[in-house]
Amino acid sequence: MKILVLNCGSSSLKYQLIDMDNESVLAKGICERIGIDGSLLSHKPTDKDKYEVTSPMPDHKVAVKLVMDALLDSNHGVIQNVSEIAAVGHRVLHGAQYYSDSIVVNEDVKKVIRDCFDLGPLHNPANLIGIEACEEAMPGIPNVAVFDTAFGQSMPEKAYMYAIPYEYYEKYQIRRYGFHGTSHRFVSGEAIKYAELDPENAKVIVCHLGNGASISASIGGKCVDSSMGFTPLEGLIMGTRSGDLDPAILQYICNKEGKDINEMLDILNKKSGILGMSGGISSDFRDVQKEQNAGNHKAAVAIEAFEYRVAKYVGAYAAAMNGVDAIAFTAGVGENDGIIRKAICEYLGYLGIQLDDEPNNTRGKKVMISTPDSKVKVMVMPTDEELAIARETLALV
Repeated sequence: MKILVLNCGSSSLKYQLIDMDNESVLAKGICERIGIDGSLLSHKPTDKDKYEVTSPMPDHKVAVKLVMDALLDSNHGVIQNVSEIAAVGHRVLHGAQYYSDSIVVNEDVKKVIRDCFDLGPLHNPANLIGIEACEEAMPGIPNVAVFDTAFGQSMPEKAYMYAIPYEYYEKYQIRRYGFHGTSHRFVSGEAIKYAELDPENAKVIVCHLGNGASISASIGGKCVDSSMGFTPLEGLIMGTRSGDLDPAILQYICNKEGKDINEMLDILNKKSGILGMSGGISSDFRDVQKEQNAGNHKAAVAIEAFEYRVAKYVGAYAAAMNGVDAIAFTAGVGENDGIIRKAICEYLGYLGIQLDDEPNNTRGKKVMISTPDSKVKVMVMPTDEELAIARETLALV
């Protein structure tokens, strides 16, 4: 059975076609600059050369058609007929409190995605456009919505409620949702299997560290807390996002600089994080580390603050769960940066963690980086959100 996985952004569309009989990727690619001049499709079939198409893509409907054309192409394609695709799995950013599991798309599901536009203004509209484009291009083939917020729906009230007037929760559903949920669900499950932990009771902390970064705590694969909140702005220091800060800072800067709240949120989302802390060096951790190694003080503080914030959250979640069995590092920084992993783990000696330097130098591979006598198993676990979405889709169709 073949599943097509789509991840639609505001101006992009990432895709993979996966053969679920052996979970192998048949082809993958990306449509870039949708709705912008210079639109480009990059298509890579497994065991074939990369194929690029420069063609106007005024909207996601045109992008989906180009993807289908590439998958069916006589030279670069991997299927003979659209009917070979059993279903399409879509990453959908926000489902609010309506869905705690993935679901086959119908008109009610599309209405919920539409109702959540103001909660996910950059992603939900594009997600819905992608779904409707597939309905038009592949009539009769089921579409499945896999919500990024679904994993966090198992959090207890004490974890997801904010200490603001209760009426705002009742009227506007303001609460902690958590994001990167598809990745956290996948990695926590894989960590339990890899470390041979009790699948019903294992206490796992997943550190999804990249330009966007978040941490989750789960027991038996069920989320009990997550660092991202009502939006993906809360929590860790990220590439351009501030993470946690005193909300009174917003009012203070607005008054001093003559800015409004929308301008301030733009600054916190796009101009803060390690980019802002480093004095504008970069939002890429590698660039900032290079300056750190060259003796740049601002760069050093930015990286050290990131490591410190991660360690604080790990400690908080170990306390919240009354222990931790495993810690898994994933995503771009988590999978590839042994220096940052080691710096974080050095804060965690009180948990009985002992790191093995040799496997910790590994990049991008599944590996146990703690010693055999470490009281907590620490590992690198590459995330695979596309495979996770495909598995969810397969289970429903």
